[in-house]
Amino acid sequence: MIEFIAQNMAPIMFVSLIVFLLIGYPVAFSLAANGLLFFFIAVELAPYSNDTITLSWPLLYALPERFWGVMSNETLLAIPFFTFMGIVLERSGMAEDLLDTIGQLFGPIRGGLAYAVILVGALLAATTGVVAASVIAMGLISLPIMLRYGYDRRAASGVIAASGTLAQIIPPSLVLIVLADQLGRSVGDMYKGALIPGLVLTGMYMGYVLSLSFFKRDSMPALPPEARTLGHGVTSLAVALLVCVALAYGAHVYLYPTQGANADILGATVGVIIIYIFALIDRGMKLNIMSRLAQQVIIVLIPPLALIFLVLGTIFLGIATPTEGGAMGAVGALVMAAAKGRLTLDVIRQALASTTRLSAFVMFILIGARVFSLTFYGVNGHLWVEHLLVSLPGGETGFLIAVNFLVFFLAFFLDFFELAFIIVPLLAPAADKLGIDLIWFGVLLGINMQTSFMHPPFGFALFYLRSVAARVPYLDRITGKQIAPVTTGQIYWGAVPFVCIQIVMVGLTIAFPQMVMHYKGPVVDPGDVEIVLPPLGGSDVQPGLPDLGLPPLGSPPVDAVPPQASPPANDLSAPPKF
Repeated sequence: MIEFIAQNMAPIMFVSLIVFLLIGYPVAFSLAANGLLFFFIAVELAPYSNDTITLSWPLLYALPERFWGVMSNETLLAIPFFTFMGIVLERSGMAEDLLDTIGQLFGPIRGGLAYAVILVGALLAATTGVVAASVIAMGLISLPIMLRYGYDRRAASGVIAASGTLAQIIPPSLVLIVLADQLGRSVGDMYKGALIPGLVLTGMYMGYVLSLSFFKRDSMPALPPEARTLGHGVTSLAVALLVCVALAYGAHVYLYPTQGANADILGATVGVIIIYIFALIDRGMKLNIMSRLAQQVIIVLIPPLALIFLVLGTIFLGIATPTEGGAMGAVGALVMAAAKGRLTLDVIRQALASTTRLSAFVMFILIGARVFSLTFYGVNGHLWVEHLLVSLPGGETGFLIAVNFLVFFLAFFLDFFELAFIIVPLLAPAADKLGIDLIWFGVLLGINMQTSFMHPPFGFALFYLRSVAARVPYLDRITGKQIAPVTTGQIYWGAVPFVCIQIVMVGLTIAFPQMVMHYKGPVVDPGDVEIVLPPLGGSDVQPGLPDLGLPPLGSPPVDAVPPQASPPANDLSAPPKF
């Protein structure tokens, strides 16, 4: 019996960790306690393990070095930077301005508010990267408006919760930083690979809203004319965009001789800055050349888009690392909040407190994971997991199906940080052995981990929305009508279609890997490679051989010193020469 336990320490250790987590112990302490407990047991049972346990007491001295490796990891510095940026932007009222403006822009069409929520969710994901901030902000701002104008409660709550989870997959997502660190890959490559799947998922959400607006027309009505306070002005906005494009093209043509490949980015920057300054002057001096709607859209949308370019553009262009991009984003968020007059000591204090809590949470889980992995690797647990996964029927396809099913199931009980720190280090070696690109594998897991926020009944996005949705009937301050509350069941049922969309997105990523693999750049076909030799026939002595600026063969070197006649062997008047 003792030999059986010693030789099967790895599965026993893994099952005991699951039991610890299901009982409800904190993840970080469950990992550390499990690792230390089984370290002591494994050292005592090592003589009975038939050399499957390689642990000994001196290995405990390796723990401080492993902890230092976690704390000195510069990649993880991006997490507090992006968290701080997101919280400052959420406190600055950017989400409120975006929802109001885009809601007015899409208001005349059926389902316009739902489209606005999804687009704002994508913009907040690209600027904040924090799911809680996005869901709570949109729940507080847009849910009362949707209920006021007759939106179906299940559809409204599902759209808000799902659009908030876009912060999971659209860069600069925090989970992508953690996944890149755990997989040993570049965060910039992970961001590039996840960009197209994130945009495709956003389009699928909007496609679902479009289908609801056709088949359940009463579930998503258009805004009534009295609610469109900015009036009409789409034509004015279109003209402003055309002028912006023309200015950008003109600047591109002017700058191309001196700037080369960078002229397109610089030209677009010039066009956007000019149209933004013109909108500010038009509003400030009340010239009314643009419509109010065009003014509002330009003034509200350009600052967050500029912040997105400041963060992601510099990372994708190779100008900044993700950590440096996060630092610039944090400074940009402070500037935007100050420009709106909403940068106060209270806002900074709240942002710093939230950032500290999240960073400490991540660090404690990482330290616990290091203790657990020291013991788990010492009992050859990584080999056990690798053999178990590689030997699955179906090869690579069977492995992907099993892994995605496992992550989907564990997402009912664990959040994305816990999945990334516990499960991903065990899956990565098997995926690498099967020849799976780890960037593609990480993006695939990131899409799957989105479901951890949407699973009824444990999804965190559903909890966030439940905390801000009305629980009792209330009087609407605009219409004066009594509004019925949103039940927990309506929130759960509203999330189910979007969980199905996320699962479909996992399948599309497996079926079309090029959505992610484009991060490698264009594929080079060896058959198209042309090797060009230097011109031949430059030498008079050896015609047909390349002349590389060297003298003909057999000729003396140009700078050579002519040899001097050596004295006779029996001449002792000169010093010897060797």
